[in-house]
Amino acid sequence: MALVNFANLDFDQIKQSITDYLRSNSNFTDYDFEGSNLSTIIDALAYNTYITSYNANMVSNEVFIDSATLRENVVSLARNIGYTPRSSKSARANISFIVNTANYSVKPQTITLNKGIVATSQSFGTESYTFSIMEDITVPVVDDIATFSNIDVYEGTYVTAEFTYNTFDPNQRYILPNSNIDVSTINVMWKPSQLSSVKRRYRRSDSLFEVTSESPVYWVHEIEDERYELIFGDGIFGLALQEPNFIEVAYLVNNGSNANGVSDLSFNGKLTTSRDNVAINAGISRITVNTPSFAGGDIESVESIKKYATQTYASQNRAVTSTDYEYIIPKVYPETESVSVFGGEELNPPQFGKVFASIKPINGAYLSNLVKDNIKREIKKYSVGGIDLEITDLKYLYIEALVNVYYNTNDANSGDQVRTIVSNNIERYADSTELNKFGARFKYSKFLNIIDSSNSAITSNITTIQMRRDLRAALNAFAEYEICFGNRFHIVNHGHGTHGGKIGYNIKSSGFQVSGVAGTVYLADAADNSLETGTINLIRLNSPTEAVIVRRNIGTIDYMKGEIKLNPINILSTSINRQFPLIEISAVPYSNDIIGLQDLYIQLDTNNVTINSVNDRISSGYDISGSDYIVSSSFANGSLVRGTVDSRVIATQTPRTSSPVTATTSTTTTTTTTRSTSSPTYSY
Repeated sequence: MALVNFANLDFDQIKQSITDYLRSNSNFTDYDFEGSNLSTIIDALAYNTYITSYNANMVSNEVFIDSATLRENVVSLARNIGYTPRSSKSARANISFIVNTANYSVKPQTITLNKGIVATSQSFGTESYTFSIMEDITVPVVDDIATFSNIDVYEGTYVTAEFTYNTFDPNQRYILPNSNIDVSTINVMWKPSQLSSVKRRYRRSDSLFEVTSESPVYWVHEIEDERYELIFGDGIFGLALQEPNFIEVAYLVNNGSNANGVSDLSFNGKLTTSRDNVAINAGISRITVNTPSFAGGDIESVESIKKYATQTYASQNRAVTSTDYEYIIPKVYPETESVSVFGGEELNPPQFGKVFASIKPINGAYLSNLVKDNIKREIKKYSVGGIDLEITDLKYLYIEALVNVYYNTNDANSGDQVRTIVSNNIERYADSTELNKFGARFKYSKFLNIIDSSNSAITSNITTIQMRRDLRAALNAFAEYEICFGNRFHIVNHGHGTHGGKIGYNIKSSGFQVSGVAGTVYLADAADNSLETGTINLIRLNSPTEAVIVRRNIGTIDYMKGEIKLNPINILSTSINRQFPLIEISAVPYSNDIIGLQDLYIQLDTNNVTINSVNDRISSGYDISGSDYIVSSSFANGSLVRGTVDSRVIATQTPRTSSPVTATTSTTTTTTTTRSTSSPTYSY
């Protein structure tokens, strides 16, 4: 008989294989299989074979982490290689309130905010959330006022579970009955017996290192249905439980990322006097939310477990390569949204013995110095001696766009409607994970397609983009600056005249003031003959289209590397201040596909995306010949500087002492700043 495909899982083909096998038997040569009762038996055999084959196939898939689909199997396989998936994480808010005891008949000396529920949110979307604390907080009463200041509260319902160790149950398990538990909030207390007043706190351990037979530790494992099991020591690794030891477990059941952004809370906690434990219900002020809830996170997905489990196993809890650091840092700092790590040997000049990391927290843009120090201290447990970790501040590489959308007026109500639809789609793309991570790439063709497919009325679009970095100025002090874009610059002006009747520089900046030069100045570049490098000058505007160079050679520019270096310069003030004094510097990229090199974090700046709706008169039928077709430039504008230039400001500036920049020459008297080794260097 013909070779049978035993790997086939199709019912009809299995049935056909059984029929073909029977036909090969001489006893069934002329048998009508379809019109006989034997057909029913064949169906039953095929069905049984199909189910058996399916189950065997699924079993085979579920024993490998790459092919497993059931979460509990993926989690179990990850646990075998020492990986613990991230639990859901409670959102955290910071609050303050006071208790006024002036009208109390008995004046308490201290007041205690009891562990458990503290506050509830007003309607947030369609839900209301509960915020709790895990430990009692006691404050003194001073001048009849008890001040609860800067209290961190965590979203979630305060839940407790109790277990009594039973010697006669060798298979006893300590399973927490709830899902959506933030394991970082688990609080385990041990008592010799249930009625004992003696308590001892057990701490969570992630490994067997530094665990002795007397260590009061426990381990947490995720099991089925996204629940968790506590594992206690056996007397060899970790202190063993003995009958009738009693275990009290408290934890928070949370709503993950859904609870982020809550800013309105009402008090719903329990206050008592510390001396006699009398409940307090009067004199409680309204809660002030100092920091809206943030850092809430969902349980780690199956896809993420598959990705990181094998990588973590490969590192063997040792930070040696850059990849090792990328997987260990989120372990020691769970609020990591994205991380980029590269070795010092990749720099120019190289810095051997150093590893550089840039971390994007889940909420916010920068890490505090305290958090940085904590991360570096924890990383030392994994790092190899002689390697230093440097945590750099997040460096945003902003992408700005000018979008001219052509649309058929017959298919759209108005140009405003088209702009709104396009704007909404761009917002969604800007918030997508494709961009908001290290190592991301802005894909120009995809961006154009998002615009074109936004609405059926859109016939085409002409979109120009540019890159921007924000230089944070150190005011009233001489300092050097290094601004890296990580992408090659496109040279539209070689320093040899104008383009299209307009003067344009390859880099443009917002305004600022420096010592020794009157008025507002801007950065401008001049390429050398190689068209690969050039110099940076300071310019001042005589008009929005006319500039003079007021100081030459204040820095260098590398068009190939996309890098600007400024010699020591004393910046007095900046035109832009967003919490910090900033100088915006923009450039046109050589390639419209922009990458986030090393520690650059790409963001599409929707505040600087301009969308114009243009009547496509040809498609609309008003101008078939194209005589009045509106043409949009495919190149960046030829403005001299960033932002809107106020002519009134220009008029008040010191009169020009040099000829305007209209060609390659200028009679400007310039001052070259001498490079000082004592000036601090700021890298951006």
